Amino acid sequence: MILEEQRFIHEDLERLERAIADRVAEEPRNIRDRLARDHEVAQFLNRIDEQSKRLLDIYKDADRAREKEIQSISTGDQFEEFYKQLDEIKDFHKRYPNEPVENLERAYKRREGEPIGMDIDNMFTGEEGYGQFLDLTRPHEDYLNLPGVKRLTYVQYLEVFDAFTPPQLLIKRPNKLSDKYFQYVGHLAAYLEEFMKKTRPLQDLGKLFASYDEEFEKQWAANEVPGWSEETAQNGPQGPNTEGSGEGIWCADCEKEFKNENVYKNHLTGKKHIRAAEAKKAAGDSGEKPASAKGASSVTSRLKERAVAEREYRVRSLAQALDAERQATRINVERRQGMTERERQMELEALLAESGNTGGDRGGDQSDDDDEDRIYNPLKLPLAWDGKPIPYWLYKLHGLGVEYPCEVCGNFVYMGRRAFDKHFSEALHIFGLKCLGITSNTNLFREITKIDDAIRLWEKLEHDRKKDKDSRDNVVQMEDAEGNVMPERIYLDLQKQGIL
Repeated sequence: MILEEQRFIHEDLERLERAIADRVAEEPRNIRDRLARDHEVAQFLNRIDEQSKRLLDIYKDADRAREKEIQSISTGDQFEEFYKQLDEIKDFHKRYPNEPVENLERAYKRREGEPIGMDIDNMFTGEEGYGQFLDLTRPHEDYLNLPGVKRLTYVQYLEVFDAFTPPQLLIKRPNKLSDKYFQYVGHLAAYLEEFMKKTRPLQDLGKLFASYDEEFEKQWAANEVPGWSEETAQNGPQGPNTEGSGEGIWCADCEKEFKNENVYKNHLTGKKHIRAAEAKKAAGDSGEKPASAKGASSVTSRLKERAVAEREYRVRSLAQALDAERQATRINVERRQGMTERERQMELEALLAESGNTGGDRGGDQSDDDDEDRIYNPLKLPLAWDGKPIPYWLYKLHGLGVEYPCEVCGNFVYMGRRAFDKHFSEALHIFGLKCLGITSNTNLFREITKIDDAIRLWEKLEHDRKKDKDSRDNVVQMEDAEGNVMPERIYLDLQKQGIL
């Protein structure tokens, strides 16, 4: 039944291509749905790769089974071969009556009401936020437990976790060969690799990681890896590392040079020197080793250095590729540090509510299109620049819970004194005044929100303006030839008309 298997694989590949096209044509509403869709498409692509390999093996026909089946069908009695294969199928179903039949038409078609893609809730931690941020809390704890490191906060660690040379990392080169440091760097590199696999399922990460290995091999061969350049002996077999500058007294047990003889003598009775001497004695260090032992030790040490340097290089490369997530993580950590515990809990509940709504009620409710950007905000707090509710203490500080209605603006309600004071110079309030016939001196109507008050004030201003104008006109009196007294304006008008 090789030809049937070949036909089945071709159909499977076509169904997979159609399923991928259907998924890509839809635009996810949030990052969770996008990641779920991408992971599902990645699974389809992996199945295409597996099925293509099987199909290629069938076409190669290394055991010539496909050729024999074609010959058996094309030569001799065709119906005899047909009924023979039909009997084999009937015998199979008699032996396995409950064997399910795979329906490719329904296998990759998403039913109405099903969530997009696969369930990715268990892939990410709460700190990662579906791949938006890094969660380096565990590596940060491992870093703080390393001997000889600076005590850094989590925010500071996010800035320098990929720096393995001074002044960021003060661990000496021989101490980096310890198992504790080797495990720390390995766990950090493994986490960053796994994070990239979870957040970028459609990217060819295997090729990217292989390029990192090639670049490291080139730099290691050229002796250009930062902090791991091969040391050359210049002053004898030991050089300055074991004999110091030659000007003072050298302590071989502590590998330290002392300028003053009295300081050196007091140092010999110290606990640090005694421990170092005992450790060197227990290690069997007699000060002279055979040349072969030294050569084997140097090769082993160089191999260890290469393993540690490779992991450090991998961390640096991955951190550079994840620079956007790294900066977003730093900003998110600083933002969360300024929040209270209640606000953090509210944000977590909002995230859980959003993920629950997007997963369950997609197919049945047609009104989801209007609420696709809905944010869980039970206290009705204003939204900040990132689209999330502002902290509650800032809400209380600006008095945003106080309502200020304005009839002139069409009974619009302003939240907070600051927004209320600002709206008097905005276009909406000025337009409302113009609709009432108030066209000038709008600054005089500040703090007036009632329409009746604004109209009465405008009438009073107009009356006072008219009265002032009349009073100015009646200040100068003129007399004509007949002795009639009149205001200067009327006298000039009559004079221009030639009446006087």
